[in-house]
Amino acid sequence: MTSIEDRGRANETHFAREEELAFRITARRNRLLGQWAATEMALTKEEADAYATALVHADLEGGGDDDVVRKLVGDLTAAGVDHDEATVRRALAQQMIEARRQLLDAQ
Repeated sequence: MTSIEDRGRANETHFAREEELAFRITARRNRLLGQWAATEMALTKEEADAYATALVHADLEGGGDDDVVRKLVGDLTAAGVDHDEATVRRALAQQMIEARRQLLDAQ
């Protein structure tokens, strides 16, 4: 019976680590995406840092890539930057790859 319980605990620990890694990758992706958008909008370094942080928090509140994409498209449009949803989604995918690379390299 102990080996079954041990296996269950090991599975729970593995699942928790995987979930934490996925959360950290998404948060890093959103920060990188915020920095990309800030560069596109020609924000100062301080504004860019604040914007990237705000994007991470916005995703935590709303949850889901669609909310992030809508926010970015709206913010870019308001700043006079002509990027459509497809461009933002490509940037999102590229930043996801970069975030995953950064976090896995750090381990």
